[in-house]
Amino acid sequence: MENIREEMPVLARHEGDWVGTYTLIDCDGNVLDRHRSHLTCSFPTDDPTKYYQINRYTWDNGKQEEHQFPGAYCDKKLWFDTERIKGHAWEVDDSTVILWFAYKSVPDFYLYEMIQISPCNNHRARTWHWFKQDKIYQRTLIQEERLNSTI
Repeated sequence: MENIREEMPVLARHEGDWVGTYTLIDCDGNVLDRHRSHLTCSFPTDDPTKYYQINRYTWDNGKQEEHQFPGAYCDKKLWFDTERIKGHAWEVDDSTVILWFAYKSVPDFYLYEMIQISPCNNHRARTWHWFKQDKIYQRTLIQEERLNSTI
């Protein structure tokens, strides 16, 4: 039986709660948006192929959003297929996960995310590269720290 924790050990290091800041910029480096984040990454104990993530966002003006991302492991990739997105993630080395996804409501759009976790497992740097009709049009820069570090 496939086991996501064993076969994607870099992803397994992301388990827990993460807080940080998302900064969205255009191709000229102009800031388009900035907001705080709190993500929870978990591996349900009842199924070794499952993954579950909750993303919570908060803006200074009081706006809040929450999105849930259940995933399933198969063939050395984590697969997502929700009402909102479709995509998959895979490991490329001892500290990097790459995620490709598309919003189902936006045609001719996709995004690549590179997720770097520090050797101590308490810091993450993430970048999103947004594409429309195969042309990059913006980036998101994300800096996060593990909440309640136990490592």
